Amino acid sequence: MAASSSRTTPSPSAAVQPLGEPDRLALLKALERKVLWLSSWMIHNANHLRPSRDGLKVGGHQASSASVVTLMTALYLDVLRPADRIAVKPHASPVYHAIQYLLGRQSLDKLKAFRALGGAQSYPSRTKDNADVDFSTGSVGLGVAVTSFAALAQDYVRLKGLTPETLPVGRMVAIVGDAELDEGNVFEAMLEGWKHDVRNLWWVIDYNRQSLDAVVSDRLFGRIDALFSTMGWRVVTLKYGKQLEAAFAGPDGGALREWIDACPNSLYSALVFKGGEGWRKHLEGDLGHLPGIRAFLDAHDDQRLQAVMTNLAGHDMQTVLEAFHAIDDDLPTCFIAYTIKGFGLPFAGHKDNHAGLMNEEQMATFQRAMAVPAGDEWERFAGLPVSVEALERFLAAVPFVAQRGRRLMASPVAVPEALPLPQGARLSTQEGFGRILNDLAGGDSDLARRIVTCSPDVTVSTNLGGWVNRRGVFDRRERADVFRDEKVISAQRWQMSPHGQHIELGIAEHNLFLLLAALGLSAPLFGARLLPIGTLYDPFINRGLDALNYACYQDARFMVVATPSGITLAPEGGAHQSIGTPLIGLAQDGLAAFEPGFVDELAVLMRWSFDHLQAEDGGSVYLRLSTLPVAQPRRAMTGELAADIVAGGYWLKPPQPGAELAIAYAGAVAPEALAAFEILLEDIPGAGLLAVTSADRLHAGWLEGLRGGETSQVARLLAPLAEDAALVTLIDGHPATLSWLGAVARHRVYPLGVEHFGQSGDLPDLYRVYRLDADAILDAAARACLARWRSGEG
Repeated sequence: MAASSSRTTPSPSAAVQPLGEPDRLALLKALERKVLWLSSWMIHNANHLRPSRDGLKVGGHQASSASVVTLMTALYLDVLRPADRIAVKPHASPVYHAIQYLLGRQSLDKLKAFRALGGAQSYPSRTKDNADVDFSTGSVGLGVAVTSFAALAQDYVRLKGLTPETLPVGRMVAIVGDAELDEGNVFEAMLEGWKHDVRNLWWVIDYNRQSLDAVVSDRLFGRIDALFSTMGWRVVTLKYGKQLEAAFAGPDGGALREWIDACPNSLYSALVFKGGEGWRKHLEGDLGHLPGIRAFLDAHDDQRLQAVMTNLAGHDMQTVLEAFHAIDDDLPTCFIAYTIKGFGLPFAGHKDNHAGLMNEEQMATFQRAMAVPAGDEWERFAGLPVSVEALERFLAAVPFVAQRGRRLMASPVAVPEALPLPQGARLSTQEGFGRILNDLAGGDSDLARRIVTCSPDVTVSTNLGGWVNRRGVFDRRERADVFRDEKVISAQRWQMSPHGQHIELGIAEHNLFLLLAALGLSAPLFGARLLPIGTLYDPFINRGLDALNYACYQDARFMVVATPSGITLAPEGGAHQSIGTPLIGLAQDGLAAFEPGFVDELAVLMRWSFDHLQAEDGGSVYLRLSTLPVAQPRRAMTGELAADIVAGGYWLKPPQPGAELAIAYAGAVAPEALAAFEILLEDIPGAGLLAVTSADRLHAGWLEGLRGGETSQVARLLAPLAEDAALVTLIDGHPATLSWLGAVARHRVYPLGVEHFGQSGDLPDLYRVYRLDADAILDAAARACLARWRSGEG
């Protein structure tokens, strides 16, 4: 085991709140025992007792759950308060559900159906579990990192006075598996948190020194300690429990401590599994010449020796409580709690225990040891040496459940009937976005006050500059604008203060999406409605895709504005040109994806998005924009047209009934589609030009219509076309985004789009090489007409 740090367990004299009577500690230890039993039995029931219809292993991580039982029991049943928000280690889901069951917040039916349809989820889920889950976890490291951004979000709404007056400041707590520290996003979040001086943040590391495939390197401890200290965290190391500390205080106890400190993680784990006999053999061989050690060994039989040598602080309730209650300020704090994977189970310490399950014989032995009578396996207090009445009184008074509903409510923000429409003959959608926000920033509407923007170091290049100049940058403190004070002319007037409404991030897209997740949960977490908008370069959605999916999975509400997109960012080259992102928009659940071609479409979509972010059945929004200025149409925005834009598409040029051809385009390639269409009209007078503002919404509506037997928006749009008509589809992205349109009414499709990496060039060259220009559209139309003629139908 790695050597201890200078920042170790707080003094035993630290106040434990309120551990006044010994009975309280005894009750917590009894409930800790019950949590271990219930979490283990829940997994055993799912794998061995519940009928299997598919032959698949259910799983459930008994060993990973066991290592964190003491820590989670202490937190939930003694330390945490209703305002605290917690992200639970994914593999500790059974422990979480067991605690909720004891608190009366989880049903027995859900426990029995663990990892089955409608049961307690494999990993804690805000949307799939009806228990009190603050943050979904499961994608390793993301649940840890999001707590840092939740702390920032709490500061944001609190310093602006947006939270309810009666709501106390909560701690953002992550229960961290030590292997989660292999994930880079954790350290990206730490660095960003240091920049923003986050407070009220606890990370409790379950340092069992075992990962999925191996025992963790002995050198990890020193690196963890140093990294957190460098980022300004307080580090509290919980290494040894009371029994070991007492042994160290005895004769030759210093030598025993040094021996354990120097013991490699792999050897320590192996001896944990072997038990007292193994400990005795090694201690006799290495320290048997010392009289104090010989006396220590003589005084302990194998069972007692195993108990002492495995008495790490993370499994010692009193030590854990003393450490947690010793913290009475808001500094970010990392608790490194030494634990044993599988503690208390027959495969404790074994390097293969990660996916291990107790067999029937092992479970029977374990059940006897836990004194749980047959038939009482699900009874809340069966086998505990404490009266039921005392346990019920204790649980009813647990501070964490003092407030029944921890998910808060926030009033909706009023959205005007229409957003300001930027004027100009030629505009890009990116410029239109910036000007719409800039106009909102100039007013004092409730909508403007609740918008918060963020960007990973591309604020100016994604057209947020005007908004930031007017609304300022958020910071915990007032900071001077040195350039302004020194009278250096700059277009950017970035006043930094608690009043600012833009959060500037470093270049790390995971951080952007995790911040959007936290801001997008501000209503249920902190009772304050925010409308977050995050901007980034469209190709770099791929960098943060795991975090974006994570944010949507827990129903966080935000707007992603991704720009510039496609190969239309011509001179920048392939590294900055996106291809597959429209397919991400099409596939990502909880995210309505749009790609407007014109600014008046964008204004309609942004206005709808602000409502959608707040709707009970709403979600988040992805706007894929472009830097390419295009000629803007002169038209009135009728209610019918606006509804079609939101639904996903409309006829820019309606077809004649029975038309044999239509062009369907999305986004910035509108000029090419329009140019080709006007040429086609000479030969195909009845052709149509379809503007697809959202392939995602059209596709979702089509599938819903198929299931419900109703006519979808896309079916209505394509209805005027002849049965044997052809569609030429065009998008500055992967052609599969629109090629599915042929399945709606069995029309032949000739898809155009980008299938290969981009490159530097100007637009005429790139559009010609990648087949996005008018000539490519006309060629596709000619092939469609030729195919129709050859079939004998033309």
